[in-house]
Amino acid sequence: MNVKVEALDQHKVSVGIELPAEVVQKGFKRAVARIANQVRIPGFRKGKASRKILEMHFGKEAVEAEAKDIVINESIEEALRQEKLVPVTTPEVKDDKFSEAEGASFTVTFVKRPEVELGEYKGLEAKKENPEITDDQVMAQLKGAAEQNARMEKAEEGAELKKGDFAIIDFKGTVDGKPFEGGEGKTYPLEIGSQSFIPGFEDQLEGHKAGDDVTVKVTFPEDYFVDALKGKEAEFAVHISDVKRKQLPELDDAFAKSISQFETMDELKAAVKQQMQLQAFQQAEEAYHEALVNQAVANAKVDIPQEMVEQRIDEIVEEMKLNIESRNTTMDDYLKNIGQTMEQLRKNYEKTAAEQVRQGLVLETIAEKEDLTVSNEDLSMEVYSMAHQFNAAPKDVMKVIQEEGRVGMLVNSVLRKKAAAFIYGAAKKAEADKKEAEEAPKAEEAPAAEEKKDDFESMTVKDLKAYAAEKGIALESKAKKAEIIETIRQAESK
Repeated sequence: MNVKVEALDQHKVSVGIELPAEVVQKGFKRAVARIANQVRIPGFRKGKASRKILEMHFGKEAVEAEAKDIVINESIEEALRQEKLVPVTTPEVKDDKFSEAEGASFTVTFVKRPEVELGEYKGLEAKKENPEITDDQVMAQLKGAAEQNARMEKAEEGAELKKGDFAIIDFKGTVDGKPFEGGEGKTYPLEIGSQSFIPGFEDQLEGHKAGDDVTVKVTFPEDYFVDALKGKEAEFAVHISDVKRKQLPELDDAFAKSISQFETMDELKAAVKQQMQLQAFQQAEEAYHEALVNQAVANAKVDIPQEMVEQRIDEIVEEMKLNIESRNTTMDDYLKNIGQTMEQLRKNYEKTAAEQVRQGLVLETIAEKEDLTVSNEDLSMEVYSMAHQFNAAPKDVMKVIQEEGRVGMLVNSVLRKKAAAFIYGAAKKAEADKKEAEEAPKAEEAPAAEEKKDDFESMTVKDLKAYAAEKGIALESKAKKAEIIETIRQAESK
């Protein structure tokens, strides 16, 4: 096999492949065997029909097409391995010749996986937060729980609407004096300050009481999801039938028992604080890991083909579509509600997609350089994690992955995670080595002090007495050298 690679631009390549006649001949033999094993021809056992019989029944073109499929696909795979090329788009094949007598020649064109020039990815440093949950944060969490368990009660007679109150309203809207679809409602519970209605609507109800009739004038936003109402001025006739207010429960032992398994508020506070602390540590750790990976990605150099970005956008949109359809709606309805076209939606995700592609390429390259591999156990753990996330059986998740041809994507996903873990591990090792190096000189300080003590041993009695006199240390007149040294040391240690 003769292979010639030609760069068409920075990312697109053309691979010319030439094959000798014997390769094509073997391809025809394999094609005949494959077809014969797949069909039944009267008078012949399965797999025993000759090429001539198959060509009579299905045509020479069918046999040749099967042979061409075998030969071209296998030779492309071999050529890509030989030249170390990884297509990121479906290869386009143009065949010039396919003959049992003369051999075959064809050209394959595709966008190749870009080269990644790795920068530093070992021994990286990033700020790691050490969060401490305060009692105020715990109380804020508990107050939120109280809000969720609040009772709605009718406000006192004559109470004026304020933020946080619920106005029970009947309303009828008009544009240019005419009613419009969706502009009318009965006994609607509207929370003042929720901004769930058209901007300015709720503000005009503040200060009013139950029984009041209010004329509300608003302008629909220019980005409103109904085209016919965009930028239109509207007038609503509103009747306030009732005003209701939240009654928050007391944060006491009774409340603790009502929302948890704990008997007292102190026990609940302790449990909430522990849970919040754990979540805070996890978030800090995730942020630390993300910062390390972002550094490794930023240190690398890679030029990403637009085709890879578009492919990632396709995946993001498909994931969104599945999520939307799981909520019994459609992508068209979703786009209508947010006031965007599919083109605008894709544009919104272009930057995110490019960043994700870049990160994936860098992590895959690190995995290659560090000879990281994915075992069957790694895949099983990933499938189990996915099953837990989607509340499904692992075997069902694996079945979907296999049926949709996503095994390769699964392997790459696990490989990228292992590369990220390698970055974390290298950073922690570097941090430990640095700490050890910083502490080493301190350990050497103790012997130095010991050496100072040993200096007394080398001094004469006369010098020791002179040293003691200089320091104001009293000595016995007949003290021996060892006694003098001990007296000096005791005096200096005080």
